[in-house]
Amino acid sequence: VGGRAAAGPRRAVVAGVGARQAGPMTPDRRRIDRMASRQSFVLTRTELEQLGVSAKWIRGQADNRIWRRAYPGVYLTHAGPGAWETRVTAALAYAGDSAALSHSTAADWWFETSSTRFARVSRTVEISVPATRTIHPQRGLRIHRRRTLPPVWEGRLRVTVAAETAVDLAARARREDDVVGVLTRAARVVEPEEIRRAVDGRNRVRHRRLLLDILADVAEGIESPLERHYHRDVEDRHGLPVSELQLRERRGASRIRADCRYRRYRLRVELDGQLAHPGGRTDRDTWRDNEALLATDEVTLRSAGLTSSARPVARHSRWSPRCAEAAGRARLGGAGRTAPSAEAPP
Repeated sequence: VGGRAAAGPRRAVVAGVGARQAGPMTPDRRRIDRMASRQSFVLTRTELEQLGVSAKWIRGQADNRIWRRAYPGVYLTHAGPGAWETRVTAALAYAGDSAALSHSTAADWWFETSSTRFARVSRTVEISVPATRTIHPQRGLRIHRRRTLPPVWEGRLRVTVAAETAVDLAARARREDDVVGVLTRAARVVEPEEIRRAVDGRNRVRHRRLLLDILADVAEGIESPLERHYHRDVEDRHGLPVSELQLRERRGASRIRADCRYRRYRLRVELDGQLAHPGGRTDRDTWRDNEALLATDEVTLRSAGLTSSARPVARHSRWSPRCAEAAGRARLGGAGRTAPSAEAPP
C-alpha cells in the first residue's frame, strides 16, 4: 500500500516537468493560410485565437511586417497593398456581422468590373450598419448608421442590393446629370422597375420626383446623360420626329447598332458620351458607320459636343432641321463617307 501511495506524487512531478518543457503551442500555418485564402487574406484576432494562436505571435507577425494591420483586430496576411476585395473584406470584418458595403463601394461591386475596381482601390470604403450600433471611425472608412438597413445580398461579400445602391447614390447626387449617370449605369445591371420599387419603398428620398422621371426615360431606352439631353433639348424642343432608341441589328456576320434612328429619313444618330467613348470617335466607330451605310443605306450623324448649357443646344438647333439634307448629301458622296459631325453643321 505504501508503494502504491508513493507512486502518485512521482507521476505528478514527471507530468509537471513535461508541461514546462512543451512551451507554447506552435501555430498551424497551413490551417491559418487555408482560412485566410477563403477570406481574401483577411483574418481577425478572434478567429486566430479560436485556432489557438497567441496574442504575442499575432503581434510578432505585424511588428515584423509579415502581416499588416488593416484595422484594430483585423489583419492582412501579407505585407503588400491590399486588392479591392481584400480592403472591403477587412472593413466588413472590422464593422461586424451586421455591416454591409453600401453607396459608392456597393456601386463598385455591382456596376464596375474587376479591372475597373483595381483603379478604385484607394477610395474610401463606405459601409452601412444599424443605427443602434456605434463603430469607432477609422481612416479610409465611412460608416452610415441607418434606422432601416436596405436589403442586403449575402454572397462573397455583404452588400446592399443593386437597386437600393442606385437609390442611395442618386439621392445624394448634386446635379441632375449625376442622377441620370447613376441610374443609366445601374440599369445595365438591374431593371428600372426594380429601382422604382426601391424608391417607392422608402419614406424619404431626396430627388424622388426627379428619380421617377429619369427612370421612366431609362425604361424607354435612354442610356446616358448625353442621350437624355439630346432627346429633351434637341429632338423634343426643335420638333424632330420621334426616333427609335438603342437599335441593334445583325447584318451577316456583323452587329450594327445606333443610339437612335429616323427610319423615314434613313438617318442614324450616335451620341458619343464619355461613358462609352472616353477618347472620342475611334476607327471602330468609323467602320461601324460605314458598315451601316453599306448594309442599310442609312447615314450616321455623330455628335460629341452636346451638353446641358444653352450655347451647345443652340448650336445643335442649327443642324437638327437639316438632318435629311445632310443625309442626302452624304449618301451622294458614296459608301466610304459618313455624314458630317454635328460639331460642325453643314
